[in-house]
Amino acid sequence: MVGRRFFYILTSFFLATQIYAQKFYYFKHAPSSKITVTELCNQFDLEKSDKDSFIKFNSVKADSKLTKGKKYKLPIRVYPYSGDNIRSSLGIDNYNTAKKIQEYNEKLKKDGLKKTIPVKGNEIWVPVSYLKEKKQKFEPYTTKFSLFGKAYENVTVSDNKLKNQVFYLISGHGGPDPGANCKKGCNILCEDEYAYDIVLRLARNLMSHGAEVYVIVQDKNDGIRDTHYLDFDNEEVTYDGKKIPLNQVERLKQRTDLINRLYKIHKDKYTQKLIEIHIDSRNEDKKIDLFFYHFPGSEAGKKVADKMLETVKDKYNTHQKDRGYTGAVKERNLYSLRKTLPLCIYIEVGNITNEYDQKRILIPNNRQALANWLAEGLM
Repeated sequence: MVGRRFFYILTSFFLATQIYAQKFYYFKHAPSSKITVTELCNQFDLEKSDKDSFIKFNSVKADSKLTKGKKYKLPIRVYPYSGDNIRSSLGIDNYNTAKKIQEYNEKLKKDGLKKTIPVKGNEIWVPVSYLKEKKQKFEPYTTKFSLFGKAYENVTVSDNKLKNQVFYLISGHGGPDPGANCKKGCNILCEDEYAYDIVLRLARNLMSHGAEVYVIVQDKNDGIRDTHYLDFDNEEVTYDGKKIPLNQVERLKQRTDLINRLYKIHKDKYTQKLIEIHIDSRNEDKKIDLFFYHFPGSEAGKKVADKMLETVKDKYNTHQKDRGYTGAVKERNLYSLRKTLPLCIYIEVGNITNEYDQKRILIPNNRQALANWLAEGLM
C-alpha cells in the first residue's frame, strides 16, 4: 500500500514459491586470510544447509582451506529493497520470517560485513536456508500507518484474502480544489474532506486483509476523523509529496501519471485496481444512491463494479429493509477511467447538497459502513 510510508502488505501461503520469483544475485566474498569453509559460514552466520550449498557452489570440500583474496559464491541471495518493507520487496507473507531476515541483515551490518541495513533503496541479504521453509499458516500481525492518525494507526492484518493485490485509492479533488461543497448551518461541507475520510477507512480495511495500498492524495494532518463536520484546508499533496495544481487537467494528469508509474513497477506481479471516490453535487431535492462507473467496453471493470454494487445493495436491503436502491453501474469516458493503466472504478457516494444523502457522509459510522461495504465488494 503510505507511517507508511510503509504501505505494503503482501501475502502468500508459499514463501519459497513467492520469493523465488523476485530478481536476485548471489553475494560473493573474498576472505582476507586463509580460513576454512566452516569458519567462513560461521562468520556469515549461515546454517548447515547453507554450508552444503557453499560446498556445491564452489566445488570445494568441507574441510578445505579457502584461498585468501579469492572470491567465493556464498549461499546468500541479494534482493533489491524495492517495496516499502521486506515482505513486499521479497513477495513473502510470514511476518516472523521477514523479522528474521531483518535481524540477520542488522547483525551483518553490526559485524561490519554489510554496509547498509535493509531500508528502501538498499539491499536485502537472504541466506538460501531461509527460503526453504515449508508452507506456513498465516499469522496475524499488527503494523503501523501514521497517515490514519493516532487512534487508527495500528492496523491488524487478520488474513490474506487480498494477497498479491495492489489498490490505488483516490479521493476526489484536494489541494486548492475542494470539489463539490455547500453550507449546512454555520458549517461548510467539502467533497474532498469527506471523500478522503472514506478513502482512509477503505485503505485501512483493505490493508487488514493483506492488500498493498497506495493512498494517492494525502493530508498527514487529518487522519481518520470521527466527527460530523470535517474542517477543510488545502494541505493535501500527492503520494510522492508533490503539490496539487489548481488546473483540473494538470491535476488529473499528475495523479494518473503517478499511478501509471507505480503500475509499471508492479506489472506482471500483482492484480492492480484503482478506486476513485467522489461526492456529487445536484439539486438539493435530488436523493441518490451510490453509482459505480467503469470505462466503456471494459468487461473486467463492469464485473468489479457489479460486484461492488450488489454488495452495497445487499447491505442496504439488510439494514434498511424496503428502502429500495436506485444506484447503478454505468459506463463513462472520464479522464481517470480513460488514462490510467490499472482497472479503474469511479464511485459517487451521494449528493452533498441533499439532506438525506448528507447523513451518509456526515455520520462517522456511516462513512465507516461505506468503507466496509466497498472493501467487501472488492474481496
